[in-house]
Order: sequence, then structure tokens, then C-alpha cells
Amino acid sequence: MLEKLKNHPFAVETFFKKSIVLTFAIPKEQLENLLPDCLELDTYDNKWAFIAVAMVETEKLRPKGFPEFMGNDFFLIGYRIFVKYKNPKGKIFRGLYILKSETNKKKMEFFGNIFTHYNYATTDIVKKEYKENTSFESVKSKFNFAFSDIKEEVSLPSNSPFTDWKTAKKYAGPLPFTFTVKENEILIIEGVREKWNPKPVEIINYKFDFLNKFNFSDIKLANAFIIENIPYYWKKGKIEKWK
Repeated sequence: MLEKLKNHPFAVETFFKKSIVLTFAIPKEQLENLLPDCLELDTYDNKWAFIAVAMVETEKLRPKGFPEFMGNDFFLIGYRIFVKYKNPKGKIFRGLYILKSETNKKKMEFFGNIFTHYNYATTDIVKKEYKENTSFESVKSKFNFAFSDIKEEVSLPSNSPFTDWKTAKKYAGPLPFTFTVKENEILIIEGVREKWNPKPVEIINYKFDFLNKFNFSDIKLANAFIIENIPYYWKKGKIEKWK
């Protein structure tokens, strides 16, 4: 019974006050062994695969349909691989495969680990806003990054494999689906949003200890986007047999 509760048994809604996503390009051969058999990498130029690091400020997160006063505000941090899933009927879904999830509050860790397979851990998160930039930092998780708040004309990161922002936007995340795989079943959670218009941002500096632990031989910042003030909800989880 407790295991079934983890399958996202009800829809959840929130408000994305701000979501910043940094996407890193890594040679596909270095990520293939991190995926279960039913998922494949969502690649670019048949060479690059991608890990997204997302920092999301949520407001009034709660079961869908519940009044706003019952919701809670959290920071959510996610490390996800861009993937594709082809179901037995041949339909292809683009989505994300979870590597790690963190939050700034024990309450989110507790309930998140009851109702999802995301394996949340609580960490410290400090946000600092200055006149020209914003930064996020965690001492416990050993990450920090800062982005410019003033640049309207933003260039792609210098080592990005993408040739233009239009292409880069296809790997901006979060994608519509998130996948959890267990034995011969796959749990699919669909996110729903409106007025989704990610805007490029210039990353001033960054460091993520979690990514460094993989010892990737070649990793590049491919893009960085921000979205603000977007209603968002996740549908109830759907389970399929994949073999």
C-alpha cells in the first residue's frame, strides 16, 4: 500500500514564481549507462545528451483543487536527464529521468517521499538578489550559480553545441513528462502549463558538486533559461507496462 502511494496518486498544482534551468551537454556515451532499458537519450546532432539542473521557486503547492491557503512555498532543485520513451503502441514521449531531487524544507521532503519516487533530500538554499544579478547557493549540497538580471540581448554560452537560441529552446526543460521506471513498469507524470515562454539568461558563474561526482570527461553549459509567474500542475501518475 505504501509503495502504491509513491505513484503520484493525485494531481498537484502550484505557481512557479521563478524557475531557472541550466542545461549541460555531455557526450551521449557518458550518460547511456545511467538509464533503464526502456528509456533512450534525447540527443542533439547524434552526439550530445543533456542534464538539466532546475531551481524552482514554488508558491502554494498543494493537491489540485485544494484552496490556496492549504498550499506551501518551497524551493525545488532537480537534476534530470533529457530522455525519450517509446510505448508499446509506438508513441514517443519526450521527458526527463530523475537523478536527484532536493528541497529547502523537511515538510516537502517528508510528503514528497510518501507520494513520489523522487527521493527528496532537504538542503540549505540561499537566494541573494542584487541590482544587476541574482545568485543561489547551498553549503550542504555544494552548489552555487549566478545570473544577470539586466542583459536583454543574451548570447549562447561560449561552448554550447547549439547554433542558435531557437534550437537551444527545445532543450530548455522542464519537458512535459517525467519518468520513473521499476521492473517492467513505467510511471509517467505529465506536467501542464500555459503561456510557457522561457527567456534566455546569461550565467555569470556556476558550480554543481553533484555533476562533478560523475567525472564527465567533457561537459559544457549548453543553455540557460528562466520563466516567471506561471501556473503549473502535474497530473495523476499513469502506469504502463513497457515489456
